[in-house]
Amino acid sequence: MNAVLPRFLKSTYRKEPIISVLITMGVVDALIGGFDDSWSLFAFGLGIAGISLVFKLWHIQQRRPTPEEPVVQHYLPSRSSSSALPMLSVSKKKPPV
Repeated sequence: MNAVLPRFLKSTYRKEPIISVLITMGVVDALIGGFDDSWSLFAFGLGIAGISLVFKLWHIQQRRPTPEEPVVQHYLPSRSSSSALPMLSVSKKKPPV
């Protein structure tokens, strides 16, 4: 079995679980109604699935991503948080004898 389809379904169910359940219910009702010659159940299933798809598309249209400015990463801070080190001087001492 193709591994892309289950991954797609899992991500879809995690993002919008209510809409995904309604679509699944509508498709199952339509399949049962189609195979059982119950046209009212078939029409009800198609209606639920269609309304759920329209609501999902409307929800996607409402949730358009806002253009974000690129994030600039600074590897070093602009100013050091620690104080500057003192200057070292070499003391000229005579070594012990």
